[in-house]
Amino acid sequence: MSTDRAKDPGEGSSRSAGEQQPQSSAPPPLSRYESQKRRDWNTFGQYLKNQRPPVSVSQCNCSHILDFLRYLDQFGKTKVHLQGCIFFGQPEPPAPCTCPLRQAWGSLDALIGRLRAAYEENGGSPDTNPFGNGAIRVYLREVRECQAKARGIPYKKKKKKKNLLKPNKDPNPSMQSTS
Repeated sequence: MSTDRAKDPGEGSSRSAGEQQPQSSAPPPLSRYESQKRRDWNTFGQYLKNQRPPVSVSQCNCSHILDFLRYLDQFGKTKVHLQGCIFFGQPEPPAPCTCPLRQAWGSLDALIGRLRAAYEENGGSPDTNPFGNGAIRVYLREVRECQAKARGIPYKKKKKKKNLLKPNKDPNPSMQSTS
């Protein structure tokens, strides 16, 4: 039986009789995450090249990364009310104000995760990964808390639920069914 025959429309194919499966040597398209990770990695690399003097990825440290995160704030879309703003602490302010737009904490957190993965995929050692530095985690925590206060939403760390199911040890063996 030949595998080159055209499928009958009743067999679930929308291909015409003369059309064959394309033989492409190109890799499959990247997932949305992989595309974003590549774009973020290239953006960070470009940021380092634009520093005076330029910095290579192998020379970058957590201070470069923190500067990059602060630089990205100018492109943010999240309104973060300042302490003196009359809407500070209100989740849904009734009117516009002049407080700055910033990068949302969740966006920065996801960005660092993608850059951390990209660093290792591009030859960096997990032991020396500057994106996993404690100073970065502290900065992200401060951003999260600041933004939560500005919106009037206190951030409470969720406690891990302990396994409430107990092992199958029945304290009353006489109640066990026999099969």
